[in-house]
Amino acid sequence: MERPWLKHYDFFVPESIRYPRVPLYKLLELTCVRYDEHTATIFFGQKLTYGELRDKVRRLASALRSLGVNPGDRVALMLPNCPQFIISYYGVLEAGAVVTNVSPLHVEREIEYELNDSGAETIIYLDLFHSRIEAVKDSTPLKRRIITSITDFLAEPVTPTAERGPGDHYFLEVLEGGEPEPPEADIDPEKDLAALQYTGGTTGLPKAVMLTHLNLLANAMQCTAWAREFVERGRDVFLCVIPFFHSYGQTVAMNTAIHNAAAMILIPQFEINMMLQAIRDYRPNFFPGVPTLYVAILNHPDALAYGVDKIRLCNSGSAPLPVEVIRKFSRISGGIFCEGYGLSEASPVTHSNPVIGLQKVGSVGIPFPDTDARIVDVETGEKDVPAGQPGELVIRGPQVMKGYFNKSEETEMALRDGWLYTGDIAVMDEDGYFFIVDRKKDMIIAGGFNIYPREVDEVLFEHPKVLEAVTVGVPDEYRGETVKVFVVLKPGEECTEEEIISFCRERLAPYKAPRLVEFRSELPKSMVGKVLRRALREEEIAKRAAEAEGKGEDIPD
Repeated sequence: MERPWLKHYDFFVPESIRYPRVPLYKLLELTCVRYDEHTATIFFGQKLTYGELRDKVRRLASALRSLGVNPGDRVALMLPNCPQFIISYYGVLEAGAVVTNVSPLHVEREIEYELNDSGAETIIYLDLFHSRIEAVKDSTPLKRRIITSITDFLAEPVTPTAERGPGDHYFLEVLEGGEPEPPEADIDPEKDLAALQYTGGTTGLPKAVMLTHLNLLANAMQCTAWAREFVERGRDVFLCVIPFFHSYGQTVAMNTAIHNAAAMILIPQFEINMMLQAIRDYRPNFFPGVPTLYVAILNHPDALAYGVDKIRLCNSGSAPLPVEVIRKFSRISGGIFCEGYGLSEASPVTHSNPVIGLQKVGSVGIPFPDTDARIVDVETGEKDVPAGQPGELVIRGPQVMKGYFNKSEETEMALRDGWLYTGDIAVMDEDGYFFIVDRKKDMIIAGGFNIYPREVDEVLFEHPKVLEAVTVGVPDEYRGETVKVFVVLKPGEECTEEEIISFCRERLAPYKAPRLVEFRSELPKSMVGKVLRRALREEEIAKRAAEAEGKGEDIPD
């Protein structure tokens, strides 16, 4: 197959990397060989060294085995970014068990589903979430719960507020009872699972992505190789705002930082002033973020006063980044800004704009080392389409998942002949740079025309009064679907529906321009700041169905 992107590798990165066949937790062990006295975490001013972190990981691994957790068992983590997350993640892996990440934003129904689907018998969680875990404990496989307080690694720890029942333990007591040398688990890095990572469930019930130790270790090493011109092992400082329970935060913020002995500034939830104060106090040089974080900084009047311009490398992922946001942020930041692409099924990173070399605004760049990518026709998924033509993006590489847990049919659809079918519509140009057009399932078909929502989003972000915007297709009796946009205005601004529609019609073909506009004070987002486009679409469908039912009309499918 043609690999036009390889000509760009000479600038900054090898085409291939040697991956040690070791379990993922060995990243921490290897870092401690030389950097055990270096700062690993900074959490509200309190620090842990890499040596201290490794000791706590080993003690937790030993304690988990003593409590009855066996290799291959699933252990759920329901934690924000805090030292307990890293200790738990690596401790579970060293015990030979499998990390199952559960979002702290989940309600009881979602928690119950993921615990039952994964078969997790153990959960480590923040006491603030106790009522939700208590509500589902009898309808899930849970046998043991380990409860921690957000203050456990602050200067004055406070005993968790949750009362213990049978099978309940407090995190600090578990660590205290653990041995410094846990029994070694027999792990095959290429076959054995390190994590079950649930997808967002935009097309139905969430699916658990099976990621092996090698998948995750390879992706962390690929990230390091990509930024090697900027990496200063043992000296870097990562701003960790994106949550570790998400695949992007797990790899780009946590595992890559540990691989490079970087200090991690842990931010448990996004709050703009908390984040800016951390930038001011600790001067991070690497900031992996998502579009909403960069938009928030751009709209903060004092961002420059906090030293945002001193960050050397910014990376955006998880959701498409509007071109206008890239241009504005590049003007206030003194560092390199790279947009990339990935998905949970690929650990998650597969593409990025080069740190050194040609960058293309609006592109997600070129494939990572050892990663192949193709654009194939949407109808059959078998024919390569020419450069410049849209099609489905398919990927092959060491970071690609083993499959979906207990879902063979979905696995067969996603993994075909060694290729991961992403469900994303993309274009590759003559230089081998990839541009994500849209989600295959988000494409709007109006009057027979294919409309990609991201193209409309890009135009909306150019409007001087628009803070955030998202485009969805909604049912329409005549066109099948029509284009509706949801808009959040900048503070103090006023705008009309006609003004937005007129602005778009000047910049888009008539069939792409929105017919409907709804102004909102905020847009629904996931924990990582991704706008939930499908949630808005489902909301519109439900609203129209209710209206039709009220009129006694047939409800459309």
